[in-house]
Amino acid sequence: MLILTRRQGESLHIGDDIKITVLGIQGKQVKLGIAVPKNAAVYRDEVYERICEENRQALMAAENDLRAAATLWKRQK
Repeated sequence: MLILTRRQGESLHIGDDIKITVLGIQGKQVKLGIAVPKNAAVYRDEVYERICEENRQALMAAENDLRAAATLWKRQK
């Protein structure tokens, strides 16, 4: 993990398309401004983890459905 120190109003760039600016600091909270391309998705970590878990569950359900369909198809032969 890269660790950088920035003050309020300072920015950092990730590649050519992403700019992160420290907008404010209040106590233990930091307010960030993030400029990204319109087609880029930005999620808070807890939301991203939930999306990944739901995708894993959907994939497992799809695999189970495929196995059930294959079993039915074999029975009909």
